Amino acid sequence: MAVEGLGRCVMVVPTYNEADNLEWIVERLRAAQPGVDVLVVDDNSPDGTGVLADKLADADPAVRVVHRTEKAGLGAAYLNGFAVALEAGYDVIGEMDADGSHQPEQLQRLIDALHTADLVIGSRYVPGGSVVNWPAQRLLLSRGGNLYVRLLLGIRVKDATAGFRLFRRATLEAIDLGSVRSTGYVFQTDLAYRTLSRGLRLTEVPIEFVERERGDSKMSGQVASESLRLITRWGLSERRAQLRRSRERA
Repeated sequence: MAVEGLGRCVMVVPTYNEADNLEWIVERLRAAQPGVDVLVVDDNSPDGTGVLADKLADADPAVRVVHRTEKAGLGAAYLNGFAVALEAGYDVIGEMDADGSHQPEQLQRLIDALHTADLVIGSRYVPGGSVVNWPAQRLLLSRGGNLYVRLLLGIRVKDATAGFRLFRRATLEAIDLGSVRSTGYVFQTDLAYRTLSRGLRLTEVPIEFVERERGDSKMSGQVASESLRLITRWGLSERRAQLRRSRERA
């Protein structure tokens, strides 16, 4: 299906044990944006999420499912979904969580902004953005992590770790997805940085992020700490590469 002025659009929705949420979120997305397709990428969920996704696809031709054989990380699931969407000829490819934290009713904000951007991020931390039902510690960790990313990489993105996004097809083709090695939560920062480093336009729009009400969060203190370590390692490597390129140009 198509979005006026932008072409065919699909939202990639990665899942692992989201049987309590998937039907609910897909129904909301299809109601809010009838012109947007849905691509569920399931990492062999033991709770039957994949079976439920197949039933949704059988009932709605705008829903498609990719079944992966293992849980290999958020980034790996998205890369798989992006490859399928690009091969299917979509002009706009988006990301969103299956747990309801990204509200489909706010997707229009991202669509509107994409008319003048190459990547749009639904941001918790720009004016008008907010987070609902997060403990103070987790909010502090998230804000601190994004500040660290800005300082480490020298970018001005307020919410580089956010996962509610829309990419133009040309953006994904330009940032060389085949060379992406980040498979966990660092993946979001990696793609934002790649977009900016290629001179493309990145825009943030405010969203209200709502903590999940059903099912278990995939984010933990251990996952967050590991993400920061990986961002540090990857970020320092990028900084060294920047300096090397600057010396070569001098």
